[in-house]
Amino acid sequence: MDKKFAVVLPAGGLGKRMGGNIPKQLMLLGGKPVYRYCLETFLSMDEIAEVVMAVPADWKSHFENELAAASLTPEMRAKLKIVVGGAERWQSVENGVNALTSSAEYVLVHDVARPFISKETILDVCRTLETKGACLVAKPAVDTIKIAADGRVEKTIDRNTVWMAQTPQAARIDLLKKLYARIAAEPLNFVPTDEASILEFFGEPVYIVKGAAANDKLTTPEDFEIFAAKIKTA
Repeated sequence: MDKKFAVVLPAGGLGKRMGGNIPKQLMLLGGKPVYRYCLETFLSMDEIAEVVMAVPADWKSHFENELAAASLTPEMRAKLKIVVGGAERWQSVENGVNALTSSAEYVLVHDVARPFISKETILDVCRTLETKGACLVAKPAVDTIKIAADGRVEKTIDRNTVWMAQTPQAARIDLLKKLYARIAAEPLNFVPTDEASILEFFGEPVYIVKGAAANDKLTTPEDFEIFAAKIKTA
C-alpha cells in the first residue's frame, strides 16, 4: 500500500462521564496520556501519510508542548498537525479533514478514547476502503437487544443484525468534503454522533470491518481501571 491514507483524531470532547478537571484524553494511562497510544500507532505506520488531531482551543498549547517533549521520531513529527476542534465531534472532524494537506485519497477517523486500536484493524480498514468504499469498525452484539419506551420493553431485535459501532470510520476525503458542503448549505436536523451517520443520511453505502473488545472506548472511571490492568498484563 502506498500512502493513500490520512487520519483525523477528534480529541475535542471533555469526557464529562469520566469526571475530573482535565479531558480524559489527557489523563495518564500506564504513565502515558490516553491520546498518545493511538496517535503513536498511526504515526508509526508507513501507510499513513499524515495525522491531524483536532483538540479543544483551550488545550491546544498543552497538546503542542506535551508532544514537543514526547519521544517521537522526526518522521512521526513531520506527519503530525494539531488544529482546533469544533463545537460538536463531527465539526472537529470537519476541521481536521479540511486541514489535510497530503495527496491522500482516504481519511480514517478514530476516537483517541480508543487507545488500543491494532495495526491489523487499521490495515483491514484501508483494504476495505480500496476494495469496497466507506466503512466503519464495529463488533457484533453479544447481548439480546431490547427496544424500550418509558421503561417498558416494546420489542426485541434480532441481535444477529446488530453491530456496536467503533472507530476508525473511514471514507474518501473528497466525498466527506462534498457532504460537509451540503450540510453547510442545508444544516442537518440532527447531531451526527459519528461519520457513518452522515454517510448514511446522504444515502452513501457504509461497510463493516469487524472489530474487537480491545478497541472499546474508555468512558468511565471503571473503564480506566480495566484499561490500566490490560497494560500491566500486556
